[in-house]
Amino acid sequence: MGWKTENRSFYYALAPEPDNPVLDPATTALLVIDVQNTYLARPDRAGLMSEAERAHYDAWSPFHERMHGTVIPNIAELLALFRGADIERLFARIACRTKDGRDRSLSQKKPGFNNLLLPKDEDPSQLVEALAPEGDEIVVIKTTDSALTGTNLRLVLANLGIRTVICVGIFTDQCISSTVRSLADESFDVVVLEDCCAAATDELHRRELEIINMIYCNVMRLSDLKALMRLG
Repeated sequence: MGWKTENRSFYYALAPEPDNPVLDPATTALLVIDVQNTYLARPDRAGLMSEAERAHYDAWSPFHERMHGTVIPNIAELLALFRGADIERLFARIACRTKDGRDRSLSQKKPGFNNLLLPKDEDPSQLVEALAPEGDEIVVIKTTDSALTGTNLRLVLANLGIRTVICVGIFTDQCISSTVRSLADESFDVVVLEDCCAAATDELHRRELEIINMIYCNVMRLSDLKALMRLG
């Protein structure tokens, strides 16, 4: 099996194989989404006081292993390839413009995992060092899941002449999915690289890829994209 037949939902079980996406370097851009310090920071497990806290810590361990062992190295490789080929690279990160977060969207003010207070100039909101932007690479900040809804990214992409967007980062079932759907609704072609993304659990990651594949994007691996674009 290959990317054209994998990650299919019930809706597309009998659909024909999709055509290869148009990946003209002049009209293609890489979008790195929300790989920020806040999501990679971890407390000292030995300092956790309750069994519930330790169990929760352990439940997140596969995510951190995937991020450090697969996702960040793969995105770093992709950035290097795109930089070497002078193909556009853009970044999105969650950050508010006020110290108290009063400009955040409602979803980031509600209790729970998405309750995020990430002032734009503080360390937790910054992109991880291994994937830091270089030169004049564009970074947009957002208080929304979608990188399009809460920024001028659509206009920026249009001004750059971009028609195809390669999406990577976190979380597959949240900001990646929201951004992909917004891009698709704006008639951009979208590619999601499954081994350059992660969700909190592998099950959430795989299920979301199945949901968005073929209708909103083409899901493939880094190796598939490199072969199609003749990179590396």
